[in-house]
Amino acid sequence: MKTPQQSQPELAKALGIQELYLKREDLHPYGSHKGRSIPLMIKYYAKQEGARKFVISSSGNAALAAATAAERNNMNNPDRQISLTVFVSTRILEAKLLPLKALANESIVIKQVERPKQQALLAAKEEGVINLRQSTDEHALEGYTSLAEELVKIPSLSAVFIPTSSGTTAQALAQYFKDESSTIGVHIAQTSACAPMASALDPAVPEKTTSSAAGAICDRVAHRKQALVPLLQGGWAITDAEILEAKHMAQKFAGLELSANSLLSIAAIKKALHHGALESSMTIVAVITGA
Repeated sequence: MKTPQQSQPELAKALGIQELYLKREDLHPYGSHKGRSIPLMIKYYAKQEGARKFVISSSGNAALAAATAAERNNMNNPDRQISLTVFVSTRILEAKLLPLKALANESIVIKQVERPKQQALLAAKEEGVINLRQSTDEHALEGYTSLAEELVKIPSLSAVFIPTSSGTTAQALAQYFKDESSTIGVHIAQTSACAPMASALDPAVPEKTTSSAAGAICDRVAHRKQALVPLLQGGWAITDAEILEAKHMAQKFAGLELSANSLLSIAAIKKALHHGALESSMTIVAVITGA
């Protein structure tokens, strides 16, 4: 399921680089970049291990991808139905909750709880229940190969910037580029509220805040940090003020309304340029991940 790779010459000029592409993962049929990985995880466990019961904890995008995949599986395979329990926070945004509720049925159950991750881990202890946890499951990496294969087709691509929570997508991309002997660098963008990996690389880490407009960046444990950080070309912790500036730039120079989480990649490009981590002659991709 390919997504658009949109050249944005006006936004590139405003940022101060030669060429900018927006990789529109927000236009993926499953709602975000998570739609590349989670459906394949479900398919793997259902086919290889015969699993029929799944749980997931999510801030929104992963849950929507899982629920959509479960719905499609049950529609196309009436003799191999699966069940999915989705744990989301009681503080989840209504805009993210409504699409989930629309998919709820007797096989897909949405539960709002105080501690989604802990509830999913507890539920996964039941026999035969698979926890779709991208941060610790190596099968989660496989789905992003298709994203890497699409990105490498962009002529003269130098760097990819991606908003990062668990680091799964970034690790998959960086490892693919390394294995293919590509010189494309991967930069991650996190927030001033949650930057366990970006803070290891950012030359100007902002003062830590208690929250961020980009609330989907929330993995503080960072299981993938040890594997991911050595593969990265850069990491950037972004403030709400920088997100707001990126929002205005996207509106003015690209005519786009993007989510705060997606805007992290644009804000990180601007910060990387400011700190001399990029050259103005480069071709760069900002991954637009979804809401």
